[in-house]
Formats: sequence, C-alpha cells, structure tokens
Amino acid sequence: MSSYVLPHDRAGERQRLALMSRLMDPLQRRLLISLGLRPDWRCLEVGCGNGSISRWLASRLIGGGHVVASDIDTRYLDGLHASNLEVRRIDVVNDPLEHGAYDLVTARAVLHHLPARREAVEKMVAALKPGGLLLSIEPDFLPATAAEPDSMRAFWRGWLDWSVTAGIDYFIGRTLPSRLAELGLKGVGAEGHTAMYDGGSDWATYWLDTLNELGPKLLESRHVSPELLSSFEELYADRHYWTSAIMFVAAWGRRGS
Repeated sequence: MSSYVLPHDRAGERQRLALMSRLMDPLQRRLLISLGLRPDWRCLEVGCGNGSISRWLASRLIGGGHVVASDIDTRYLDGLHASNLEVRRIDVVNDPLEHGAYDLVTARAVLHHLPARREAVEKMVAALKPGGLLLSIEPDFLPATAAEPDSMRAFWRGWLDWSVTAGIDYFIGRTLPSRLAELGLKGVGAEGHTAMYDGGSDWATYWLDTLNELGPKLLESRHVSPELLSSFEELYADRHYWTSAIMFVAAWGRRGS
C-alpha cells in the first residue's frame, strides 16, 4: 500500500479531515461548477479522505450520474451513502483504474505524498473518457519561503528540507499544468489560491494539529530545532500574527476525443 506521512489511523484524524474539508471544499466545488460539471457524469474521486467532495458530487448528479469515492483507507467513509455513490478501496499507484470510464477524475492533496507521482497522473488521465475532465489540486509552498519573521522562515526552510528526505514534493503544484499538457490534455488551465490567516484560525489550527504528529519527526531529523518549533507554536496561537504558508494550485484539462 502506498504510504502517507500522516496515516489515517492516528488520533484525531477524523477531525483533521473535517477541518481540511471545511477549508478546501468551497474552492473545489466552485472549480467543478465553473468547469461544467453535468448531472449525468460518471465521476471518480481519488484519495477522497472523508468523502465530503464525493458526497457533494452525488448530490449534484441527479441526471443519472454516478460517483466512485476511493481511498487507500476507507475507514472514514462509513457514513457515505447515496444511491448514485459507491465506495472503493483504491491505491492509485498500485491498483488498476478503468480505462476511458469517467467524465471526471478529481484528486486533492494526494500526489505530493506519492513516490510514483507521474505514473499516478498518467493512470488518472487514462481513466478519462474522450472529452473527460481531470481536476487536480496540489500544494506549492512558495509563500512559506518568504514567511516572516526570520524564525518562521527558518522553520519552514527546515520543514521543506525534511520533506525532501521524507519523499514529499511540496512544490508539485507549479508543475501540474505542464504535466497535463505533456500528457496530451486539451484546454489546460490553472489557478493558484493562497490563504492569509491569523493565529488561532482554522488554518493555524490545521497546522498546529499537523505539527502534533510531525513535530517529533522534524526534531529527530535535526532540520528543525526545539526553539524554532516553540516559536511556531507561539505565533500560530497569536491572534495578532498574520501569515501564509501554502498556495494550492488547481490544474485541469480534458482528454482529446
């Protein structure tokens, strides 16, 4: 099974997934509507997490459409029920996807964790019907490289240095448009979305929660010092501190007929 740095079996994972849904679902829903989502489409969500987007898709597909909600770990999909929705355990790296089967394939914050990222994108493209739409949303940590104050810039530099050793590509977002074009998709487009947030906000809470899990790994790697970790925790709890760390790049394209 392809592994994630943040495993689904950790304490508080259900709450973390719910928080990410609250932060990111509005963007993904808006893009899907603007890109022409139709009520009769057959759709696949790769790495659906808690299934919030798949549930929303199923509510929109009232013209005979169908949704496949997939993840390598389906434990948080127990409440996902609709007549036009099915749950499948799929490891996009190692499991086959039906060729030419879907009008829409979408994935969010999945590819940057995977060792075989290119192969995963190729499989998602091959799963599209002629004219089918691929929408992928992935991070680009460019804002973190300019974070203030100096302690935060040093913290994120250490985080990013550690991520390379962990096999994570936190700059994959900027590469997505060219990857889709290279794979022959038509009408390729992309947008970058960056949230500014203060300490104590939902985004700050998300990062503090993530750090509860990854903090020991960061310290063990020696890319981040205890002092930098303490500074991060202090600022991310401070309502007077405003910052940004991540841009999400949404990239899309359609398979040729």
